[in-house]
This record gives sequence, C-alpha cells and structure tokens, in this order.
Amino acid sequence: MSVANSPDTTTHEQPLVAHLIELRDRVLRMVLAVLAVFLILFPFADDLYSAIAGPMRAALPEGGSMISTKPIDPFLIPFKLSLQLAVFAVIPFILYQFWAFVAPGLYRHEKRLVVPLLVSSTLLFYLGMAFAYFVVFPLVFAFLAGTAPEGIEVATDMGSYLDFVMTLFFAFGVAFEVPIATIILVWMGITTPEQLRHKRPYVIVGAFVAGMFLTPPDIISQTLLALPMWVLFELGLIFSKGFVRQPDRELKDEPVVAAAGMAMSGSKDEVADEMVGSDIDPAREYVDPDRFVSLTDDEMETELDAIEEAEGDEVDSAMERLHRVRAYRNAGDIDSARELLYEILQEGDAEQRLVARNILAQLDADD
Repeated sequence: MSVANSPDTTTHEQPLVAHLIELRDRVLRMVLAVLAVFLILFPFADDLYSAIAGPMRAALPEGGSMISTKPIDPFLIPFKLSLQLAVFAVIPFILYQFWAFVAPGLYRHEKRLVVPLLVSSTLLFYLGMAFAYFVVFPLVFAFLAGTAPEGIEVATDMGSYLDFVMTLFFAFGVAFEVPIATIILVWMGITTPEQLRHKRPYVIVGAFVAGMFLTPPDIISQTLLALPMWVLFELGLIFSKGFVRQPDRELKDEPVVAAAGMAMSGSKDEVADEMVGSDIDPAREYVDPDRFVSLTDDEMETELDAIEEAEGDEVDSAMERLHRVRAYRNAGDIDSARELLYEILQEGDAEQRLVARNILAQLDADD
C-alpha cells in the first residue's frame, strides 16, 4: 500500500509482543490513575455516600432512614462507592490511553475526527449522569416512596441503593451517547441521515424498549430515559449531516461507467486498471499495492522527463501544473500543491496520475 493511502506507521511494523507490552503499560497507567483518585476520594467516602443518598433520603417519609442489613456494609459500601466514582472520574484519561494506543494505525483525517468525538462523548456521559442525579432521582424516589402500601415502612438498604443508583448512572450515561453513535454510523458509511430519518418510528420504539430494560419497572424513569434518547437522536441527525462521506456519493455511478468501458474496449483488465484508486482523494480510497509502488526520486524525474517529451496541449497543461506543484512545494505552500495534484488526478493520464500520487505520498510522509 502506498504511503499516501496507509495509516501513519513506522518504517518497520512492530511485532505482536511490542504491541502487547505497550497495551500492558497503558492498562497499568489506567489502574494507577484509578488508584490515585480512589486514595484521594476514600477519606471523604462517608460524605460522598451521603450526597449520593440525598435524593432517596429526601423522598423518605418523616422519620424514615436508610438501613444496613450486613455488619460490614457501613464500611464496604462507601469504599465501593469511592472506587466506582474514581473509575468514572478518570474516564477521560482511560479514553486517552486507548486513543494513544490505536492512533498510530489511524489515517490523519480519522485522527482529526476521533479527538472531538472522544471529548464530546465524555462530556455527554457526564451530562447523562448529572441528568440522572438532578432530574430522575428526585422524581423516581418520590414516586417509589409514595407507592408503599399502608403500614409498610420504607427503609432502603444502603447496599441495594448503591447498586440501584449506579445502574441508573451507567444507563443514562450510555443513553446520552446516542448522538455520537449516530454520527459514527454516518461517518463510517453504514447509513445516512436520510435513512435514519425514515427509521425514526423504530428508533422511538427502541428508546422506550431500552428504557424498559435499563431502568426500574416504573413509567417515570422509563419515560425520562426514552425521551432524552429520542431528543439526542434528533440532534445526532442534525450534526451527522456534516459527516457524510462525500467521495462515496460521487462514486455511485462508477460501476455503470466501468461496464460501459468493458463493452467498448472488451478488456476487463484495462477497465480494472482504470477503476483502481481514486481520482478525487487518494488518501480516502484504496489503491492496489501491486499497481502503485512509490517511486524513488530518480524514477520520478525519469517519469517527468517522459511526460515532458510527449505531445499535446493537455500534456503541456499537466506538465505546467506539475512544475507549479514543485514551486509551491519548495515555497512551503502545501495546500496549493495538493489542490493542483488533485486536478491532475482527475484530468491527467496514467503516467501523470502516477507521478501525482507519488508526490502526494511524499507530502504525506513529510507531514
């Protein structure tokens, strides 16, 4: 694969053991970060549990309180809460470690998109947890406490309560990732905003089904989870329009063109050669490694000389643009050089496109 069409890798691929060692080191950093934050939070474990239990205690009848059914729970439950909050707190660092591990295998345009998606997904996860604490908990616990039969004293076990609220935190945090999931599906070309818009009724039903499984069996929490998912899905539709893969849409008619070429020339191999790679953006499309091999500087000079000796106005125009590319490159104006190279990829012949691809490969390597 050419340099222009491959991820940012080193000259020699790292062996599997090297990748495993790097993964081990990054996992150890995640664990150490969690432990560091846990050690900071643990002295305040009782205060943290009191804050988490605030919505439930406010909903209890006058004189009601939470209870502990196990002797070790007064120590173990705040300890467990501190550890879980430490994991939630270092989520940005954990995501960064995963990002740093896979980044060398990503294209540059993927890197530019992944970083904003990681940041926004983290913020949305925290926003979902805040929504659950400040909006959902007061309504749900007031509803549950008010449904107790007469003569039944509501006294919630502190361990069961912690499991309950952590489940809701996670459910709402994940539910608020719907816009990110929508954008990723469109960005990967799996679907389009138009197709998702037509499937809106199924999405609404799916949101309520997810609310049924992820929340307690009460209509309030189910609705409070399903409605934000629906609203966030609509926001994802709006923002995903900017992530539609334009080159893919322009190549929809390519099979028809290829079939016409086969009928006219009668040579399947020639048509296949013409279809290899992209004349629009070689950094986004696949190029057959057997056909495109990066040239050395001497070989590229030979190709330029051969093109320069050819006849015709179009060749002269292409050569002029190639010389302008060299001038822009020497002057450091890489963007203008790339624009001219893309024009040559669209309009030039096979030799000119080969030279243009090699120059793009050199530019990508320089970056």
